[in-house]
Amino acid sequence: MHDPAATGGRPHLTVLIPAHNEQERIAAAIDGLWHQTRRPDLIVVVADNCTDDTAAVAAAHGAQVFHTRGNTHKKAGALNQAIDWILPHLDDRDLVLVQDADTVLNPWFNETAMGTFNRKVGAVGGVFYGEPGGGFLGLLQRMEFHRYAWEVERTGGRAQVLTGTGTMFRARVLREVRAARLSGVIGGGDGYYSLASLTEDDEMTKAVKTLGYRAMSPAGCAVTTEVMPTLRKLWHQRLRWQRGALENLRDYGWTRVTARYFMQQLLMGFGALSFLVYLIFTSTYTTMYGWPGLSPFWTAIGLIFVVEKTVSVRRAGPLAVLVAALMVPEMLYDLFQHAVYFTSLWGLVRRSEEKWVAT
Repeated sequence: MHDPAATGGRPHLTVLIPAHNEQERIAAAIDGLWHQTRRPDLIVVVADNCTDDTAAVAAAHGAQVFHTRGNTHKKAGALNQAIDWILPHLDDRDLVLVQDADTVLNPWFNETAMGTFNRKVGAVGGVFYGEPGGGFLGLLQRMEFHRYAWEVERTGGRAQVLTGTGTMFRARVLREVRAARLSGVIGGGDGYYSLASLTEDDEMTKAVKTLGYRAMSPAGCAVTTEVMPTLRKLWHQRLRWQRGALENLRDYGWTRVTARYFMQQLLMGFGALSFLVYLIFTSTYTTMYGWPGLSPFWTAIGLIFVVEKTVSVRRAGPLAVLVAALMVPEMLYDLFQHAVYFTSLWGLVRRSEEKWVAT
């Protein structure tokens, strides 16, 4: 165990950063941690099968480096090895922050997260925002992330997903998750993170909530993460996210925790089908009978929709508000998301294997 006196009796904070060939971004992630208002007691970069200078750059910026051994299970496998190594040295009340190597936390993340914990809160996740760049596609992703943050804020900071970009756990909770897996209460193998899931962060959220804990994402826990620069990369990223979410629900089944997630997926499918039917009906009617004109009722409904769209991205800047008001770009973006949803659902029905693709 660590010496509590060394940290003034406060909980010890360890940061784990899983990294595979991240020499270009790892320095910014580490520096962001050293500039926290509550600095970590230890930063560990989990170098997973790296063939570049990730380890050297990490060490140069003050992090300890943990090299995985024989890991073939990507991020989840790397984290399981690192947690298994560090957890015996931590008390139950100590904290473990898991952060992606392509992410920078805002300076108040640690302080805010630590202040959010109580007996009912088992983990505190970040609210993610997109980094600058990526052209128009990057802007659409930043708008999407701002809307997610807006929704989380409206629900009192309750986390829908304990994002892999940055989530802090009680050491006790990590031990309880593994014990629950070993006893068969939850699936996912015999580690801390599930090796059976394409989206280990979504599965971990359900695991923590199944054990009776709350998962929170307070506004002060903002993180800045990368956006996908091409449609191909975005497609693979979102396909993995969506397919993983569906598979996690299949594996957990209908429970008190998963009920709202099932409803979200059903509403998503219903919305996608409704949108597709609307487009087909409108285009068919216009082709056969010409433009139907403006209906006062539906015009009012449309204006309410536009107002909601623009208000929810106002913090993303005036360009985001303008794009939201135009509607057409985001309608096309929504069609892309719907294609991801139905492709994932069809793959799940066919039980085809979805392979992890680096993005």
